[in-house]
Amino acid sequence: MLIKATQKYTRQTPRKVRLVANTVRKMPLERALQQLAVIEKKATMVVTKTLQQAIANATHNYGYKFDDLSIENILVTEGPRYRRFQAVSRGRAHDIIKRTCHVEVTLKTKDAKETKEVEAKKEAKEEAVKAK
Repeated sequence: MLIKATQKYTRQTPRKVRLVANTVRKMPLERALQQLAVIEKKATMVVTKTLQQAIANATHNYGYKFDDLSIENILVTEGPRYRRFQAVSRGRAHDIIKRTCHVEVTLKTKDAKETKEVEAKKEAKEEAVKAK
């Protein structure tokens, strides 16, 4: 199952946010959160919050465990641009473009077969420990 979380209209340029998103895109979930905690960029807050929103959606709404989740994709797209101007000499104006972005995090869960196999192995280990 795919679980999504989006953060829209973030006042960060998509290029800067994509730089952070690309570093953690293929990592396991726990490792990605650790890496985001270490990176010293403003864009890490946006990606971290969106990732935590997706985790909260999966655990609260669907009842999945943190260990059953992995990152499917982190997509950073361009949002609307705010166009401003700065007055300069001789009655002219220079354009200022303030860019925004949308961040979408998609988490995937392990298949039901895989989770059942893992739970069966855990139960077998517990029974073996109890038997000793």
